[in-house]
Amino acid sequence: MPIPFSVRAARVALLAALAAVVLAGCATLQPVQTAQSMLGSPQSAVRETFGNPTETYQLADGTQRWIYSKQPYGYEVYAADFDAAGKLTGFRQTLTEKEIYEARPGVWTKRDIAERFGLPREPVQYFTLMKREAWSYRMYMAGNLPAHFSAYFDDAGVLDRTMIIMDSRGGDRSRSK
Repeated sequence: MPIPFSVRAARVALLAALAAVVLAGCATLQPVQTAQSMLGSPQSAVRETFGNPTETYQLADGTQRWIYSKQPYGYEVYAADFDAAGKLTGFRQTLTEKEIYEARPGVWTKRDIAERFGLPREPVQYFTLMKREAWSYRMYMAGNLPAHFSAYFDDAGVLDRTMIIMDSRGGDRSRSK
C-alpha cells in the first residue's frame, strides 16, 4: 500500500529539520572545523551558521573581525575574519597561549586586546597601588587545564603586561555550555 502524500511530505520535512539540527550541532560543538569548511563564504552565511557576533571591529588593514565570545562562563573566544569584500578568510579560537604570547606590552592598547580577545565579560578591576586596570578572561591551557588570562593596562590604556594564572579551584568543562 503506498504512503499517502501528506505522510511522505511530513517525513521529508522531519528529515530536513533533523538535518538542520545536526548541522547546527556541528557548528556549536566544532566551530573552528565548521568555519574552516566555509572559507570564502559571505558574512551572511557565517551569521546563519553561528548567529550574531558579540562584537565587530573594522581593522586598520580594511578587513573586518567578528568576535564570538563564550565568556564569562565559557572558555572560548572565536574570531571570524573577513576580507574587504566580506568573504570569510579565517576563523580561530583566540584564547590560546600562542595568541596571548603575541600581545606586545608597551605597544598594544585596549583596542588591540579587544580586537583579539573581545571585551572582557568578567568585571574589570583596577589595582590602585599598581595603577593598573586588569581585564580577565577564562581559558584552557594545554591539557584542558582551566586558567585565567589577564591583560594589565596603564592609565594611558597601553598594555603593561599579560599574565596566565592556573585556576586553583579546577574547572568543569560543562560550565561552558
